[in-house]
Amino acid sequence: MNVKDFKWEQGLTVKQLIDQYRQVGFQSVELARAAEVFVKMKKNNAKTYLTFTSNMVTSGLRGFFAQLIKLKIANVIVTTVGGIEEDIMKAKGEKFKVGRFDSDDIELHEQGVNRIGNLTINNEAYMNFEDLMLPILNKLYEKKKRWAVSDLLLEMGLTLDDEDSILYQAAKNNVPIFCPAITDGAFGFHLYLYQQKHKDFIVDVVQDFGNILFSSSQDEKKAVIALGGSISKHHAILCTLLNGGAEYAVYMTTAHKTSGSMSGATTEEAKSWGKVKDDSDVATVNGDVTIMFPLAMIWALEELKKEGLLEL
Repeated sequence: MNVKDFKWEQGLTVKQLIDQYRQVGFQSVELARAAEVFVKMKKNNAKTYLTFTSNMVTSGLRGFFAQLIKLKIANVIVTTVGGIEEDIMKAKGEKFKVGRFDSDDIELHEQGVNRIGNLTINNEAYMNFEDLMLPILNKLYEKKKRWAVSDLLLEMGLTLDDEDSILYQAAKNNVPIFCPAITDGAFGFHLYLYQQKHKDFIVDVVQDFGNILFSSSQDEKKAVIALGGSISKHHAILCTLLNGGAEYAVYMTTAHKTSGSMSGATTEEAKSWGKVKDDSDVATVNGDVTIMFPLAMIWALEELKKEGLLEL
C-alpha cells in the first residue's frame, strides 16, 4: 500500500477521516488498524474486556463508555477506583470543570479545588460523596456481610438512575465491573471507616480475582481494549493469559514501550507472555485516548451499524 496525500473535503465524516488515515503514515495507520480490530471483535463474538483508568472517567469519555456498554460493545469492565467514585459523583449531579494545565496549583488548593490535568473537581464533590456512601453501605450490610467487589459495584449501580453512568449501564446490562484496587481512593477510605464499626463487613478482592478468571473460558474468543495502563489493563490481560490468550487486542496509551512499564507495553510484547495469541489481530496506538479512542470507535460503530451488527 502506498502513502497517499490526505485531502480535506467539505462535510468530511469521521469514517472518511479514518479511511484516509490508512495511507497517511505513523500513528494514523495504527489508529485505522485499531478501528478495524474493534469491528472484528464484535463480528466474531469475542468477549470484550474494556479497561480504562480513572482520569478517563473524569473526562467526558465517561458517557461514551456507558454508551458502549449499552450497545453491547463492552462485555466486561476493569477500572480503577477513582473511576467508580467519579461515575457516582456525576450520576448524582456533580459538575467537573475544564481548566488549564498551567493553573496556579497553590491558589487552587487554597480555593478547595483539585486538578487532574486541565480538569478540576471541588472538595465539596468528595464531601457529598461521603454523605452518599454511608446509607449505601448500610443497605449493603443489611443484605449480607461479605461482598466480592464486582457484586458490590453491581448493587451500587442498581441504586443509580443516570443513562450516562457506567455503573448504571453495567448493572442494567449484566456487565461485571472489576476494580482490584478498590481501596486506592476515597471509596476505600470509607470502606475502611465503615469496617471499624462493623468488623464483620468484608469486601473480598481475592474472591473477585476468581470471578474475573471465570468470566471467560479457554473456548471463548476474547478481546481486550486497554485504554491507558496500570492495574486495570494488567488485570484483564492476566485473565486472558490464564484462559489461553486473547484473539484481539487494542492498546491506547501515552506511555512508551522503552519504559518497560505495564502502561507502555505493546500488544506485540503481550505475545511473549501469551496474553494475546501469536496469530491475534492487534494494534497499539500511542496518543491521547480522549482524541484517539472516539475516532477509532466511531468508525467501528458506523461499520457495525451498516452491517446490522449494532444493537441500537
